[in-house]
Amino acid sequence: MSFRALLSSSNFPKSPPETISTRAKPNPTRCLIRSPVNSPHGCRLSRLSATEGRRRSGKVYADVREIADSLRELVKFGDSLSDAVASEDDLDSAVPWWEQFPKRWVIVILCFSAFLLCNMDRVNMSIAILPMSAEFNWNPATVGLIQSSFFWGYLLTQIAGGIWADTVGGKTVLGFGVVWWSIATALTPVAAKLGLPFLLVVRAFMGIGEGVAMPAMNNILSKWVPVAERSRSLALVYSGMYLGSVTGLAFSPFLIHQFGWPSVFYSFGSLGTVWFALWLNKAYSSPIEDPELLPQEKKLIVTNCISKQPVKTIPWKLILSKPPVWALIVSHFCHNWGTFILLTWMPTYYHQVLKFNLTDSGLICVLPWLTMAFSANLGGWIADTLVSKGLSVTTVRKVMQSIGFLGPAFFLTQLSHVNSPAMAVLCMACSQGTDAFSQSGLYSNHQDIAPRYSGVLLGLSNTAGVLAGVFGTAATGYILQHGSWDNVFEVSVGLYLVGTVVWNLFSTGEKILD
Repeated sequence: MSFRALLSSSNFPKSPPETISTRAKPNPTRCLIRSPVNSPHGCRLSRLSATEGRRRSGKVYADVREIADSLRELVKFGDSLSDAVASEDDLDSAVPWWEQFPKRWVIVILCFSAFLLCNMDRVNMSIAILPMSAEFNWNPATVGLIQSSFFWGYLLTQIAGGIWADTVGGKTVLGFGVVWWSIATALTPVAAKLGLPFLLVVRAFMGIGEGVAMPAMNNILSKWVPVAERSRSLALVYSGMYLGSVTGLAFSPFLIHQFGWPSVFYSFGSLGTVWFALWLNKAYSSPIEDPELLPQEKKLIVTNCISKQPVKTIPWKLILSKPPVWALIVSHFCHNWGTFILLTWMPTYYHQVLKFNLTDSGLICVLPWLTMAFSANLGGWIADTLVSKGLSVTTVRKVMQSIGFLGPAFFLTQLSHVNSPAMAVLCMACSQGTDAFSQSGLYSNHQDIAPRYSGVLLGLSNTAGVLAGVFGTAATGYILQHGSWDNVFEVSVGLYLVGTVVWNLFSTGEKILD
């Protein structure tokens, strides 16, 4: 219903009786015509009556005109208001559905895609290393050195990537990272044929590119995603890593079988150019910089994102003096030792011990990653439910991380007692499935104990985790050259137990740093 129709149906007061009666009187000028010419008094009275009538009539007409003008203005305002409301209501129907999709979730999906490519390009070497080592006659120690060379560069850019992203913006840093590691991925076959030193350098360069991805992503999402959507967005982005591992491990054997091992690096590396083109066109470091962002969404993001004061000085001495900080660092090291062994060595384990061929080896490897993607979200739901029920954050963090340590330790000890490949794969999947509960343990603890310095703590603990990848991947090759797979798993189990003790003795869910 329009505003004009609404006014018509409303019970506005009628015109004053005086107006109607006055307008109903005969025209006073007629008295002048009917009055005798020789009657001055009569003419004077007639003139007075005419003058008074005109005064009264003019006053009444002015009142009527004023009321009418006011009503006209009100109607005009009402019509414009109705048009504005109608335009708001019709906005969804006027804008195409693809333009109605929230821009912040476009950014989240692009970050998800970047992490999908990140782990695709990382795990392809774990499959391709089998035909490569056969072609170039690499021993297990050399294979371990090649696998660990990725972490040399990855280690260098953890903290530096965060500082760079805070300075120039997450869009530039993440775009640089994807292009950098994609080029390094495509150059891997060329470097391998040139010689081992060239391959080690290219793999280290790839690590440099992937090392800036996580801090750049955190920088972007902290500006784009409201607090109420933060957990969902991070869960989606991190699941990109798990699904990237699944995709890489599933497609690599097929490409190697059909086109040879270099095709894996060429095809995966070229995908980065497609992503980068979309990133340049759609992404901005913050919603303020996006000229196409709808005002409603911009208002939602700006009013619901917590703006923290930037940290000007970092109290390193105070941070490193806190036992819960060291519990994070040590536990991250113990956790990542087992995780990175799975990432880099499991295809070799399935091939050598379980006697799977290359295709089966890659396909079977996806099961642990699918289990991790499911159980990580399950663990997050359980943890949030426990906290909402009144359980302390400290207790929840200790319980979830204890599952993340003791679960993998138990299932790895069973590998030496199973006889069938199916049971071995099941143990491996259960090991990594329980390992993913760490997302609700140590990975959530940085913001618990030091909200303002959570980036610094993540850089510190993740640096320890990368060191575990460097040492663990290389040590596994050395152990296999002089021992067996049982020895590899025993080291991982020992570190899981150490991490469990340290975590339960020194960790906390309470804030210890302002």
